[in-house]
Amino acid sequence: MFQIFLGLLILIFGVFLKVTKDPGFSRTKKFWWMFVSIGVLAIIGQLFIKYQLGEL
Repeated sequence: MFQIFLGLLILIFGVFLKVTKDPGFSRTKKFWWMFVSIGVLAIIGQLFIKYQLGEL
């Protein structure tokens, strides 16, 4: 369950980087797609593992 929550937090942070106008995030703003993709892959992977183990 923690891995799904962590993937969701990473996904939310990626979306935050995409929409923020704060100049402090200007250097890392170009990596928003990486955080979104890692978050989505982490959530999908964990759900797949839970499905394979019969926990869903």
